Amino acid sequence: MTLCSDEEIGQLLSAMGSNAPDELALAERLIEAYPEDARLHFLRGSILAGRSRPIEAHAALTRAVELAPDFALARFQLGFFELTSGEAVRALATWEPLQDLPADHYLALFVSGLRHLVQDRFADAIAALEAGIAVNEENLPLNRDMQLIIDECRGLVPSGPARETETSATSFLLDQLGARGTTH
Repeated sequence: MTLCSDEEIGQLLSAMGSNAPDELALAERLIEAYPEDARLHFLRGSILAGRSRPIEAHAALTRAVELAPDFALARFQLGFFELTSGEAVRALATWEPLQDLPADHYLALFVSGLRHLVQDRFADAIAALEAGIAVNEENLPLNRDMQLIIDECRGLVPSGPARETETSATSFLLDQLGARGTTH
């Protein structure tokens, strides 16, 4: 299997960082040349998610994980995309292999926080997400996404007796995040 060169990946990342109008075309050209490079499918999925093209983004992220099941960031992002699309059960299944990461790895902490979120345990979600942000120096845009969730959770932490509602607080939160969009 031939992988894209570091220089070509750098060019794509630079185009993505500057929101160049040709970033998607560049990703697709590189995928045509290196169809088995999971990193390219992952980056294409990120671009498509940012352009509100969820079906194509999901397919690209899924392909990245199929090509490289141990590509932890791609697996996390696929699950995060599924969660923010309202598919919590699917996200939890996607994240299952990430349990093998060290407990103090930022992705493991983010998954822990998001699992707490799905279970409407907001204080625990906040604590795990904040711990993940504290150790994540590798993917700063992901910290912004997690901070958005923390900010929403803070308003959902009950200060008195638990409220009963027809819609779970998690459903409300995911609806809010889906409306805003995230940076994958």
